[in-house]
Amino acid sequence: MNILEIIEKKRDKLELTKQEIEYFITGYTNGSIADYQASALIMAIFINGMTKQETTYLTLAMAHSGEILDLSKLGRTVVDKHSTGGVGDKVSLILLPLVASVGVPVAKMSGRGLGFTGGTVDKLESIPGYQTSIDMNNFVKNVENIGISMISQTLNLAPADKKIYALRDSISCVDSIPLIASSIMSKKIASGAQKIVLDVTVGSGAFMTNLKDAEGLSKEMIEIGKLANRETVCVLTNMEEPLGYSIGNSLEVIEAINFLKGEMVEDVKQVVLELGAYMMKLAGLGEDINKNKEVLLENIQNGKAYQKFLEMIDNQNGDISYIEDTEKFEKAKIIIPIYSKIEGYVKEINAKEVGKIAGELGAGRVKKEDEIDSSVGIVLNKKVGDRVKENEVLAYIHSNSEEKAEIAKRKLEDTFVIVPKKVEKLDTIINVIQ
Repeated sequence: MNILEIIEKKRDKLELTKQEIEYFITGYTNGSIADYQASALIMAIFINGMTKQETTYLTLAMAHSGEILDLSKLGRTVVDKHSTGGVGDKVSLILLPLVASVGVPVAKMSGRGLGFTGGTVDKLESIPGYQTSIDMNNFVKNVENIGISMISQTLNLAPADKKIYALRDSISCVDSIPLIASSIMSKKIASGAQKIVLDVTVGSGAFMTNLKDAEGLSKEMIEIGKLANRETVCVLTNMEEPLGYSIGNSLEVIEAINFLKGEMVEDVKQVVLELGAYMMKLAGLGEDINKNKEVLLENIQNGKAYQKFLEMIDNQNGDISYIEDTEKFEKAKIIIPIYSKIEGYVKEINAKEVGKIAGELGAGRVKKEDEIDSSVGIVLNKKVGDRVKENEVLAYIHSNSEEKAEIAKRKLEDTFVIVPKKVEKLDTIINVIQ
């Protein structure tokens, strides 16, 4: 067996065996297969696709290319949550302490933001002192002791996926359902999840911009889950406009804290409750989705979810005085409003463009090594379907550079489409596939 034969086989639209896929993953991970050879195979996969069985073999090979986290010592069903990414997506910050407060163990490894989508780790690190880099023993101990730990991904989990992901990005092979599905599921399997709830975002601010592709990706991941013995549920959520009102790291943390204190933004609330209800179901804590939502709502209203968030932050050396008083978070030097030029209804707020503008202000990265500015971003004052008057504030730009603020102002004005006729609010939950 050699890599040239494997490339030829996939080039000619033939199905690869488990052994051939494992040979490729092992060789590429240890460096015996060169980047240019891996590029050829990835391009052949991108063009010719993969069968469900091939995709499962690829997922498992990538998951086993490094350490597999064993969470069986927790003695309870661990349900992992993953989002395919979006703009203003602070769901993990709210959802995971919330489900931990009702008894679902949360052992969450998150990534950093890249491009126009934010990363949970960057948001957590905007809380002074909070440690996202801790060793595996302490990670598991935290979950045993308080029911939750949220950290950054370690280097030894699914290393093949990291290499292939970077390669895909450099050769324009990102938008492939088998490659996306195997990338997501390999990380979930490696991180010890027994059951998985996936937030598959759909729209301008998501990787899947249309419903057909999002449903295709969801079905692929559910099929991988079945073949890998991991029950998986996909919740399709709307990302045509940013989620919630805040886009930017500490700005999103503040919105999440306010949510846990009872100030629940409607679209965020719908996503949090839907995902949380299915996490409870998979954890064996209730078959009735609506009743599960009631339990979750109760734990927000009685303060238990907020207390769990405080406990997690304190347990990982975060300064909880910032959680108790969000005015302590460092503010951007320049905060300027964007005004509506006409009266009407908001028809569109292009999520991808808003994410890009926030990134250009310093809230995101173009390259992995770029530094994040936690205080900058955008806070919307209006959402799709809202009525606006002439000269009413549509949004606020938070910037530490006058030049960047002015550029952002011009661009942000163009992302709002305002029309004379009444516009319906967007449906937040599009579908659930299981």
